[in-house]
Amino acid sequence: MAKKLKISFLGGVGEVGKNMTAIEYGDDMIIVDAGLTFPDTEDTPGVESVIPDYGYVKSKAGKIKGIFITHGHEDHIGALPYVLQDVKAPVYGSNLALGLLDSKLAESKIKNAKLVTVTDRQVIKAGVFSVEFVRVTHSIAGSYALSVSTPRGVIFITGDFKIDHTPIDGKCTDLTRIAEIGNKGVLLLMMDSTNVERNGYSMSERNVFGALDAQFALNENKRIIVATFASNIHRVQQIINCAIAHKRRVAFSGRSMIKIAEIAKTLGELKYPDDAVVDIEKTSKIPYDKLCIICTGTQGESMSALTRMSNDDFKKVKINELDCVLFSSSAIPGNEKMIYNVINKLCLHGASVVYSALSEIHVSGHACKEELKLMFNLIKPKYFIPIHGEYRHLMQHKELALEMGIGEANIFIPAIGNSIEIDKGGIKKAQEVPSGRLFVDKNKLLGDCEELMKERKIMASDGAVTVIAKITLTNGYVTEPIIISHGIDIGEKLTEEIKNDIASTIASGDMEEAGAEEARIRIKKSVAKKLQKRLSRRPIITVVAEV
Repeated sequence: MAKKLKISFLGGVGEVGKNMTAIEYGDDMIIVDAGLTFPDTEDTPGVESVIPDYGYVKSKAGKIKGIFITHGHEDHIGALPYVLQDVKAPVYGSNLALGLLDSKLAESKIKNAKLVTVTDRQVIKAGVFSVEFVRVTHSIAGSYALSVSTPRGVIFITGDFKIDHTPIDGKCTDLTRIAEIGNKGVLLLMMDSTNVERNGYSMSERNVFGALDAQFALNENKRIIVATFASNIHRVQQIINCAIAHKRRVAFSGRSMIKIAEIAKTLGELKYPDDAVVDIEKTSKIPYDKLCIICTGTQGESMSALTRMSNDDFKKVKINELDCVLFSSSAIPGNEKMIYNVINKLCLHGASVVYSALSEIHVSGHACKEELKLMFNLIKPKYFIPIHGEYRHLMQHKELALEMGIGEANIFIPAIGNSIEIDKGGIKKAQEVPSGRLFVDKNKLLGDCEELMKERKIMASDGAVTVIAKITLTNGYVTEPIIISHGIDIGEKLTEEIKNDIASTIASGDMEEAGAEEARIRIKKSVAKKLQKRLSRRPIITVVAEV
C-alpha cells in the first residue's frame, strides 16, 4: 500500500493562538510550532494559559524527528515546556526564538533539551523530510517560513509574516528564495490568515518611529509610559531610540519585558548604550520629563505592570496627571473589555492615554491582502490550506485563493483535530486525531478539566456554601451545624431555616440503613433546594459531616 502524506491540525486553526501542526509520512513525523493562548477569563476562571492537547503527538513520540519553530512568540513556543517533557526530539529555530525558549525551559526546570540554532536558508534533514528555513519579516526578529520537502512534494508554511521592505534590522522577507521554491513546484501552501480582511499592504515597522516621535514631542513635560508586547523587539528598539533622541532614560517594567530585553540584548537583537537604561527600582529620583518606562500590559492582563499601575498597586510608579501612557499595540480579539478597563482607570488617575484609535503608534506584523496575493503568485501551489486565524479569516482566505485561480477542490478549511492526507489521488480529509485543550494553572498542567471549570464558574457567579455537622444516624440527632458561605449573602434568618431543614432531613428516618455518605447527599440536596427556592442561586455546596 502506497504511503500517504498526512497533516494533522492540533491548534492554530479556527482561532488565533496555540499553533501546533504535525506532518507525517510512514514512520516519520515532524512538528511545526507548539504554542499557547491566553484564556477567556469568563470561560476558564483561574486558568493562566491554554495549550493544545498534544496526546496524539505524545502517542507517536518515537516517530518524531524534530520540532521546527517559525518564531519566538508565545503562541508558537509556549507549549514546549510541557511537550518536551514527553517528546525527546531536537528543536530547531532562530537564535532569538531558542533564546526565549531556553529561558522558559529553565523556569520549568527542564534540562538536556536539544536546541539547534538555524540560519537563513539552512536545510535540516529529519527522517524523510528536509526542512529549509526561509527568512520572513514579522513583529519579532528571527522569523522564518518553512519549506518542507516530502516524498509527495513540497509543503510551504509561511508562519506569521508580512512583506516589509524597510524592516528595522534590514532583514527583508527573502522573496528571491521564495520565488525559486515556487518555480520548482509546491504541492501545498499553508499561509497566515490573520489580516486577510485588510485590503492593501501592511505598514512598515519603520513608520511607527514618526508617530512615536510626535507623541514624545507633544508630551515633552510628562513622564512617558509605553506599553507594548515584550517579544516585539523591533518595537522596543524604536521606543528606546526615540527616548534617547529626546534625552530620556529608559526603564523596563514587567517580568517578561525585563527578561526578554535582557535576552535580546545578549543575543545582539536589541542595541542600546548601557547607561541609557535604568532599573525601575531606581527611577524615583529621575525627573518625569527625563524618563520613559517600557512595560507590559497591552492586553489588560491582570498581573501585568500597566494593569497594576492602573490599580495603584505598583510601588515604584504612581500614575498621575503628569503621565502620558502610549499603547503601542492592537487588541487581541476578546481582550477589548479588559484593555478599556485599564485605559479608564489610567484616565481616572489623571493620565493622558493614547491608543490605536487616536494615533498610529502600532503596525501589524501580519500580511494584508495584497501581500497574501503576492505569496500566492510566488509559490503557485497545487493545494492550499489557510491557517492561523479564526474561522471567518480562514473562509475569507479561501475566497482569496479562489480569486487567485486555485480550484475549490484543492482548498481545505481545517478545524482543530482535522487531518488531511495527500496522495496521487489528491487531497482528502482523513480520520480525526485526538485533540482539545489543556489548561495551565500555576504552571501545573490540569488537562481539559471541563467539570473543574464548570465548578469555578458556579463559584464565581453563585458562590459556595460549606456545612459542618456531627451526625448520629441511630437516633437521627444532629448537632448544631455550622453554615459558612462565600460569595453569597445568606443572612441569619435563612441560615436558621437551613439548619432546621438539615435537622428535619436527618430526623426523617432510615438514616442508619442509608449510611453516612447518603446522609451527606441528603443534607446537600436539602441545602441546595432551600437556596434555589429562596435566592434563585445554585452555589457549590460542600458537606463536612462527622458520623
